[in-house]
Amino acid sequence: MSPRCGTPLPVAQRIERDPLGDLPVPADAYYGIQTQRAVQNFPISGLRAPDDLVVATVLIKKAAAEANMSLGRLDGRIGQAIVRAADEVLAGHLRDQFVVDVYQAGAGTSHNMNANEVLANRAAETLGEPRGAYTVVHPNDHVNMGQSTNDTFPAATRLALLLRTGDLLKAARALAASFGIKSEQFAGVLKVGRTHLQDAVPITLGQEFSGYQACLDRAADAIETAAGDLGELNLGATAVGTGLNAGEAYVERVIANLSRATGLPLRPATNLFRVTQSMGDIVAYSGALRRLAVELGKIASDLRLLSMGPRAGLSEITLPAVQPGSSIMPGKVNPSVPEMVNQVCFQVMGCDLTVATAAEAGQLELNVMMPVIAWNAIHASTILRQSMTVLRTQTVEGIEANVERCRELLDRSTATATALSPYIGYAATAEIAKEAVRTGKSIRDIVLARGLLNAERLDAILSVEAMTRPGIAGGPEGR
Repeated sequence: MSPRCGTPLPVAQRIERDPLGDLPVPADAYYGIQTQRAVQNFPISGLRAPDDLVVATVLIKKAAAEANMSLGRLDGRIGQAIVRAADEVLAGHLRDQFVVDVYQAGAGTSHNMNANEVLANRAAETLGEPRGAYTVVHPNDHVNMGQSTNDTFPAATRLALLLRTGDLLKAARALAASFGIKSEQFAGVLKVGRTHLQDAVPITLGQEFSGYQACLDRAADAIETAAGDLGELNLGATAVGTGLNAGEAYVERVIANLSRATGLPLRPATNLFRVTQSMGDIVAYSGALRRLAVELGKIASDLRLLSMGPRAGLSEITLPAVQPGSSIMPGKVNPSVPEMVNQVCFQVMGCDLTVATAAEAGQLELNVMMPVIAWNAIHASTILRQSMTVLRTQTVEGIEANVERCRELLDRSTATATALSPYIGYAATAEIAKEAVRTGKSIRDIVLARGLLNAERLDAILSVEAMTRPGIAGGPEGR
């Protein structure tokens, strides 16, 4: 009799055993009993290990197998099977077998065993052994040889971040360059500069955008600097940093293998105990991500302010329309991409707080909060990278300056008054500015009416073009 509609079919299972006893595991799973226990114990978020962390972990397992074979510790037939299984995962296969929740037992043991079991079962399968037997290839004895979660997981976290740092920097530099192009394009667009959201002194839209470019470039520099420290790996530290069951020859070979496979300048940790105890280098990298998020978020907010309108706001720039802005107001277009970027930046700052508090919670020889540190740092890097690319292609490259609107607001403001201070003093200039606001008269007309300066001299001083350059407007320094 067929199962009633909606009733799930029974899943075929195999029985595996570990030090805690027997447990059923899905028969077709490449993961094993320790992963299955983690799945049962931690049904928390539905979030799984990021692909970059899986790739980094499997790269380490492959490099370790190669190192152990070269040292004569691992049988070549078994080691090559592990390498082939790792290559399959690196090519994109079996990713659905990494099933442990982000929020798991401390230190990432469940993630490490998930990788060990998947590689062991796939390697054994290629050698003719059924999944779950572990007599030919064992997750701990062979795949995890010379390793501990306590050195593989922090090393994988660092490696996962480094593998994408190039893409992150490329996205940041490209966005900065896009603002640079707009800076040149808008070099002659005069407008009001604002501080405290109030009229300040004249500026060009190009100068404003050049600031955005410089902020992004400097933030990218900070990430590049912080990334340098991530190349120091504690592989070979094993449990607490002493190197038990590893050794110097293993350390040299496993890191050389990883460097060759990734093209990254990786190196053994100067002090294995530091890198095993502390997540400080990742805290620094996360802090650099936060800095980029702060700069990026401020720029996104500025774009929203400068484009607000189109009739009742500043409307000094126009952003490309990417989607309808309202379900009730026809024709309304919102700054959708900058709004998305702001939300990403808030999330990145939240990720950084999690990284910092979790890093501080480490105790003695190990920080057991590494899984949440890894997920947040990698997630922050990913969404920053993606959002900067979208902001560049969907918004910045298509920004247009509303030249007439910029000039209209400049002419209506008191922004030019500051240039008078070197000639008539701060107090007199303040009185003129207040009168201009109160009466609606121009600064020029008020100064002439008071007989403070003649028209020719005044026109030279009130030249808004001169005010956007260093020096005293109307004087030799401003020429």
